[in-house]
Amino acid sequence: MPNVDLVTPADPSPTPTSTPAPAESGHLRSDGTASGRGRLRRWLGEAPTRHSPPFSKYRWARLLTYLLIGWTALAIALAGGVDVSESYDLAYPVALLGTALQAAAIVLAVRRPVPAWALSLAAATVTALIVRPHLESVPAPGPNWPWSTPALLAHMAVLLLLALRVRLRGTLTVLAVTTGVTYVVGVGLAVGHYSGTGMVAVALFGIATAVGGTLRSRQEARSELVQQTTITAEERARRTLLEERSRIARELHDVVAHHMSVISIQAQVAPHLVKEPPEELLENLAGIRGNALEALTELRRVLGVLRSENPEDPYGLGAPGTGAAPDAPQPTLARLDGLIENTRAAGLDVTAEVAGEVRPYAPGVELSAYRIIQEALSNALRHAPGSRVRVEVGHFPNGLHLVVTNSPPQRPVPPSPGAGHGLLGMRERAAMLGGHVLAERTAGGGFSVTAYLPGDIAPNPPDQPPTGEQSP
Repeated sequence: MPNVDLVTPADPSPTPTSTPAPAESGHLRSDGTASGRGRLRRWLGEAPTRHSPPFSKYRWARLLTYLLIGWTALAIALAGGVDVSESYDLAYPVALLGTALQAAAIVLAVRRPVPAWALSLAAATVTALIVRPHLESVPAPGPNWPWSTPALLAHMAVLLLLALRVRLRGTLTVLAVTTGVTYVVGVGLAVGHYSGTGMVAVALFGIATAVGGTLRSRQEARSELVQQTTITAEERARRTLLEERSRIARELHDVVAHHMSVISIQAQVAPHLVKEPPEELLENLAGIRGNALEALTELRRVLGVLRSENPEDPYGLGAPGTGAAPDAPQPTLARLDGLIENTRAAGLDVTAEVAGEVRPYAPGVELSAYRIIQEALSNALRHAPGSRVRVEVGHFPNGLHLVVTNSPPQRPVPPSPGAGHGLLGMRERAAMLGGHVLAERTAGGGFSVTAYLPGDIAPNPPDQPPTGEQSP
């Protein structure tokens, strides 16, 4: 007896898992863990989100963002230099140098936010220390100190860009360091007349980092949701395909079991057709019958595992090995009229046409043809209620040609009870036999399923012996 491969829903292949994006993965060791350099790069902002540079997938939006950042940096460098020079009675070149460093930090924060933050904080601290002696000579209430207005605006922009790229732990660390430096300079080194900006600056810095962190967290959550949705859809399609393959395996086992039963019966009846059969013939026929019964027992045991106990058949069109008689023979094209009548009773206007001379086919071809027509009619019931359906079965020398076409739905389409992957099963069946299935929308808004199943594997008619053998 030939071996029969079984296809079951249990698949040993690993479940697809998400892989980190290149920006998130960093440098990996041979064991898959991130190296110290990779972790450092991620901490320094090498894990951008959609809100990070390049900010958008559209070129015009990126150019607009870069233009806005450039104008902001230029305004802080030039106008800020004038403001610092006048407020602190400082030489304009020195003031311009400080504000130019702040502007450079904004531009640098687009790609390297942590070094940009360090540059911005260092420039603001050095400027505050340089102008500190001048605070004793200015009248009350004095200028803003330790954070001047240009430095405050520049550092807020840097922190916003940093929070968009750096993870929460790094953002909080940067904010804590900025707060500590502000406290040390504003409280420990305070002298002369000035308007304290330490508390206001820390509050504004907190708002900037909160906005950036919120945008980053929101985008990360959306990316994870999209990723999980994609994985779920792939798993659903994969599971549906495996279930359909298991269903095909059950039906093929049923067909094989039927033929094994016929072999067993023929082996039992054959001795009675010959007068005084030789002892060797009786022994061979007994061995054939025993092997057939043993194989049939194994097939039934496997079918008991594979057969579904509670299948879903919402339209009463039947399913393989189900219903009140789970061990009933598998359907063939001879039962096509009954399938069409059931579909009409379910609410569709179905017409059928048979072309060519009807001839016998292999059981697998007839079963697959029946199932393809059944699935196409089920899809018409689900997605085109009240439509007109035309079923064409063509018997040609090269095989079976099936066409199921439905018109647009005449009533609102209810939610589909199916899994949405019926076409996978049709293609699997046709590909298994060397055929193909084409499903497409028609010009009038309907849907058409065309299938070809080769017929060159047709068995001999039941009333004729196999080629090269003599009838007993």
